[in-house]
Amino acid sequence: MITGASFAAGLNVYATVATLGLLAHFGVLPLPQNLHLLESWWVIGVAAVMFAIEFVADKIPAFDMVWNALHTFVRIPIAALVAYNASAQLSPTAQMLTTLLGAGIAMIAHSGKFAIRAAVTPSPEPISNMALSAGEDVAAIGLTWFATAHPIVAATVTLALIVIVIVLLRMMWRSVKRLLEDTRTTMRGLIHRHSS
Repeated sequence: MITGASFAAGLNVYATVATLGLLAHFGVLPLPQNLHLLESWWVIGVAAVMFAIEFVADKIPAFDMVWNALHTFVRIPIAALVAYNASAQLSPTAQMLTTLLGAGIAMIAHSGKFAIRAAVTPSPEPISNMALSAGEDVAAIGLTWFATAHPIVAATVTLALIVIVIVLLRMMWRSVKRLLEDTRTTMRGLIHRHSS
């Protein structure tokens, strides 16, 4: 469950927390003792309200970049906290490794989301941005539910998503490097022409 929920939290932590809370509250998912707080209507309510706010904020081009940048300091720590509490029955070393795994998976998902948004946001039409955001919301809720119902399949899907995100990030990084090198070469050529 931890891998799927951590990836989902990297996409939309509020949807993940609200989904876990609702599944536990209605007896679909027995949460570990240390995560029973998620079943509280207060936690579910706050997560649902924040999800509603993010649902709107995340679909506004340019503002979504600010929102996602700020949520670097929300998504990853909460994913780590959930992983830490979900693995309380393990040895301290295993619990710490599980916590780092949860944080790392959330960071990969969040970084992929942020990079893809950076590529899509300059697009003049807002439809692609809204569709991407809606897809992330559905993926966060679906992956959280799937992680509770079919944890092994969800872990496999999560690993595949992690590989895809890493490949996309590498491709985007190479494109940015190439663009910077081309810009530097062009600037040198202009300076050389101007000075001679």
